[in-house]
Amino acid sequence: MTSTYAVLSEGLEKRFGSGAKAVHAVRGLDLAVREGTVCGLLGPNGAGKTTAVRLLTTLLRPDAGTARVAGHDIMSAPDAVRRSIGVAGQYASVDGDLTGRENLRLFARLLRAPRSRADELIERFALADAADRPARTYSGGMRRRLDLASSLITRPAVLFLDEPTTGLDPHSRNAIWDAVRELARAGTTVLLTTQYLDEADQLADEIVLIDEGRAAHSGTPAELKAQIGHYAEIVVPDDAGEQALHAAAVVLDQLTGARPRLDPEKRTVGAVVLDPAVTLPRVVRELDASGVPLMDATLRPPTLDEVFLRLTRTHRKTEEVAA
Repeated sequence: MTSTYAVLSEGLEKRFGSGAKAVHAVRGLDLAVREGTVCGLLGPNGAGKTTAVRLLTTLLRPDAGTARVAGHDIMSAPDAVRRSIGVAGQYASVDGDLTGRENLRLFARLLRAPRSRADELIERFALADAADRPARTYSGGMRRRLDLASSLITRPAVLFLDEPTTGLDPHSRNAIWDAVRELARAGTTVLLTTQYLDEADQLADEIVLIDEGRAAHSGTPAELKAQIGHYAEIVVPDDAGEQALHAAAVVLDQLTGARPRLDPEKRTVGAVVLDPAVTLPRVVRELDASGVPLMDATLRPPTLDEVFLRLTRTHRKTEEVAA
């Protein structure tokens, strides 16, 4: 592995079970995550994200393929990998009966880190006012900050975050986001799995879209958005009725080849278009010829949600069933 990559895997495979009921969770996963960056792992439920993280953190042994994390092979040097990483899972791993300070000092003792490291992290994550209260009295956001602090006791080279802000309010999410940005600026490599696509858009330097156990697409958020073109949105007048809204959807479907998204409340119909300079005027002309009233027609870059829906195999299968 070159020194520029903190995580590198080739052909990583993992199956569960055998025979007809076997689940091929990860199949030929290739990753290359640069040092000091945030990499977002996205994908539908069951795509293999959590299994991939468990392989890279040595919690599972792969059936095939290779991977190196922080310069260490996950198969031949698992202990070295564990000494080089931090892991914060979906659920807080702290002891609710211990205070925040006691939790961090316990982790420091177990991991042979200086006791002062616990106090340093309490200050860093703004937990000083609650440090001597039992962790069970903490809010969800405070427990997640405490959990994240515990994963940093050893100053890891690579930090794995598995859906770190699930269930948090916007203020707590922003606090976690700020902490992740600070870690990356300080040189820590962060591998992030999340169901919140705006979170990946905000934090990730690069995104890997995992679909059916493989890295199906990768790139910066801007590069992935560029792959699917622009988003065309048609606004139909309130007094035009539902029939006009669905007629506009039929036109978009025919001219874009993408399944339109309807929002009856906003009176909008939208779809991704690959050639907006040509397609949008054609849509407007066709709507006019069909007698569909039009209030507005706009173009904008797609959101990461729209990229996700467009590129994942799960969405394509849903469309085929719906059709």
